[in-house]
Amino acid sequence: MTVEPTPPRRPLATFLHGTSAAPAAEAEAPPAVPHDADATEPTQAAAAAAVTVDSAPAAEALEATVEAEAAAEPAATLQDDPVWPPAETITPDPAPATGAAEAPSFLRAATPARSGPTPRWQWIALVTLALLLLLQIAIADRANLAASASTRPLISGLCTVLRCSVPAWHEPAAFTMLSRDIRQIPGQAGALQVQASFRNDARWAQAWPALRLSLSDADGRVIGRRTLQPTDYLAPGSDPQARLEPGQSAQVSFRLREPAAATVAFSFEFQ
Repeated sequence: MTVEPTPPRRPLATFLHGTSAAPAAEAEAPPAVPHDADATEPTQAAAAAAVTVDSAPAAEALEATVEAEAAAEPAATLQDDPVWPPAETITPDPAPATGAAEAPSFLRAATPARSGPTPRWQWIALVTLALLLLLQIAIADRANLAASASTRPLISGLCTVLRCSVPAWHEPAAFTMLSRDIRQIPGQAGALQVQASFRNDARWAQAWPALRLSLSDADGRVIGRRTLQPTDYLAPGSDPQARLEPGQSAQVSFRLREPAAATVAFSFEFQ
């Protein structure tokens, strides 16, 4: 806030002195009087001198009063203007610390008690139990595991040690037909003699396969079809539960009834 300076004021005594000087000048000028008033001049001059002497102390007192008022007026003017206090800086209260010490007791996590290292025998027992569990699963599901070429060697070795049985390998596409022949039996109308030989080319031993024989006419139409199990084509006294080792060959021979006289072709399928 800017305080404008107060222009200096002329003391009242200056005006009083000027005013009093004029009457004094006027008093000094002798008034024109008639020739018959010569007797009154001394009386008027004495009165003017008395007025001048009496007004001097009063002028000095009035001048002192005006000067005091002039000195006190700037202070009053400054006091009339509002004085604003300095702006206070508002500092936000610090956020309460969220430490574990201020959390409620029921929210404080209990400090776990430190324990020593796990004994070695516990780890050994755990590994042993896990291996036993895997062994039981393998033995219980050995039929499915033995049907896969990737897991069959493991299951076969396991069953060799544990003296358990493993199902035979079944891969019909691994049988290879070596020869086949079909003839009519002389003296028996509609009777056919079938002979065939095949070999097991699989990696493992296989059971005797099922043979599916199809008969066709000259136009290639199938006129008869039959599926033969091992008991149907093996010779009497042969064990149908026996297995064909890898690379082993077998020869079969059996008879059947011709469904129609127009049979000219036949085919075998392993199942």
